[in-house]
Order: sequence, then C-alpha cells, then structure tokens
Amino acid sequence: MTLELEFSGELWFWKGPAPWYFITVPQAECSMLEDASEFVSYGWGMIPATVRLGGSRWRTALFPKDGRYIVPVKAAVRRAEGLDAGDRSTVQLLIRADP
Repeated sequence: MTLELEFSGELWFWKGPAPWYFITVPQAECSMLEDASEFVSYGWGMIPATVRLGGSRWRTALFPKDGRYIVPVKAAVRRAEGLDAGDRSTVQLLIRADP
C-alpha cells in the first residue's frame, strides 16, 4: 500500500514541554490517513512518512492530534526553507506500508 498526498498548511509552534513546529494536515487528507493507519501505524496512532517541503525531504512520523494529524517540521528544514510560524507551505507526504 502506498499513499501520496499533497496539501498546503500553516506552520505553527507548540510551546509544550518539548517545543516543536508543526503543519496540520487538512481534514480530507486526514480521512485518507485514518483509513491507511491500520496498515502503517506503529502504535499510538503514529504514521511513518516521507515528507517533502520545498527542496527539503525527510522521514518522520505524523502525530494524531484533536482528530487530525500533524507533521513535525524540524529546525534544519525551517532554516533551509526560510520558514517561521504563520508561513504557509505546500507539503507532500508519502506513506508506504512495508510488504
């Protein structure tokens, strides 16, 4: 199973005990991710993904939050792409179930 998604979203900052930046996946794409989660999730609803944002590409896991999924965006990617909280970006996700 392979799922490829593309969407635009706003980068936001979470101050919690481990501060981080995220982009929230839109509801329509979250529905597709939810359908795929039984095949790819490795626990706690986390979904492994390859993410492309601008010229950057990395492997991460999507987090479930408030009925949607969020994409963590690490500092090296934010620097490389010149992004800060409030900026909108196009995100491509590749979700692949290991055979």
